[in-house]
Amino acid sequence: MGVQRWKTRAFRNIGPGEAGRADLTNFNLKRGALAAGAAFALALSACATAPAGVDPSTSSLVQGDAAALGFDPAKLGEIRTALNADVQSGKIPGAYLLIGRDDKIAFSQGFGVQGPGQTTPMTDETIFRVFSMTKPVVAVTAMTLVQEGKLDLDAPVSKYLPAFANIKVWQKDGDPTPSTKPMLVRQLMSHTSGIIYSFIQPQLPISKAWVAGGEPRTDLSAKDWSEQVVAKLPMIAEPGAAWNYSQGLDVLGGVIEAITGQTLGEAIQARVAGPLGMTDTAFFQPASKSSRFAQSKKEDPLYYDYTAAHPFMSGGGGLSSTPEDYLRFVLMLANGGTYKGVQILKPETLKLMLVDQTTAEVRGKGLFFPGAGMGFGLGVSLVIDDTKQRPANGTFSWNGIAGTEWWYDPKNDLFMVFMIQDRALLSEYQKKNRTWIYDALKK
Repeated sequence: MGVQRWKTRAFRNIGPGEAGRADLTNFNLKRGALAAGAAFALALSACATAPAGVDPSTSSLVQGDAAALGFDPAKLGEIRTALNADVQSGKIPGAYLLIGRDDKIAFSQGFGVQGPGQTTPMTDETIFRVFSMTKPVVAVTAMTLVQEGKLDLDAPVSKYLPAFANIKVWQKDGDPTPSTKPMLVRQLMSHTSGIIYSFIQPQLPISKAWVAGGEPRTDLSAKDWSEQVVAKLPMIAEPGAAWNYSQGLDVLGGVIEAITGQTLGEAIQARVAGPLGMTDTAFFQPASKSSRFAQSKKEDPLYYDYTAAHPFMSGGGGLSSTPEDYLRFVLMLANGGTYKGVQILKPETLKLMLVDQTTAEVRGKGLFFPGAGMGFGLGVSLVIDDTKQRPANGTFSWNGIAGTEWWYDPKNDLFMVFMIQDRALLSEYQKKNRTWIYDALKK
């Protein structure tokens, strides 16, 4: 059957607040590789219709004067000292951090090396597993279809994937009953669809049913996996009733495949990565790039082989990327959907993504929610109460379990991208980055 029984493929798809919110150490992962191989590059070359885009040879890192951009250089120096100390102590092999405003970089530096035992410095061209930072890329890909009239956010998922016409909802007695509501496309992006990740509460009967029902399979395309596996599994709640961090973006990948007739990787390349010049952002990386891969100091099946290809392209967490590449994506969002004159989203399309899709009731019923003062839009978390969060209201972001993170704060026109490969340190560096960066911001 080609089934990869590594407890759950979902391990690579985790977002904000992952560390410490679930016991991830007891997973018996028997995982196959997530992604990599020259096959992806070959598939992308077939996308002859990809629009012209940004020159990939022109770096997204445009250096500015930190003081002129409103930062205290001495405070930025403290960040440099702290990260250098973490490398020297052996806490991390290396890290990359960039901070900026007004499309210009106030701080960008690689620290240490790409992995234990390596001598290659960490740079903006180092390739990281970005895990759940895949989700916003897939959401934006879907939104390009929305603005073309090819995808309706309020349509049932079954319009595009007919197998979802008869979804069922798990009951306490273990006997699923037909859902009283259809699952909507927007709910896939806002984690309110009823879909789950079995890893969050692996001891629950519903989680065990998902694993037994084929959730970890990687031998199917996103479309086929969505219809042949997920559509047949019970949902944890009625669509729209509760926020549960989920594989909704993986199913969204299946929707994208159904509409475009392309693989998810081809669609991302044609609609987002290619036009933005993101040449190192892919589900599969060729072995020829292996000298640029970041590695963790810890042995952990979480850190999949970048170069092992399989049919499933995970819209929830399968991409790898570089700080320079991902900054192109962040700057596109920061500029209302356009980067260097190349429009990916219309401003009004982007605004749809930044509308909170949750209520206090919905947030309260779910698991793994990003935290106090937060809402959730379409593929991104939102700061809705900055008395409870350091970033200003309107800030949108997402991250990945291995410690990669980005955010954009429109109020302060502030952006950041941070990358490490250590899931145990995700929450710690989330807190540190917020403190470091906002303490350094003078105006």
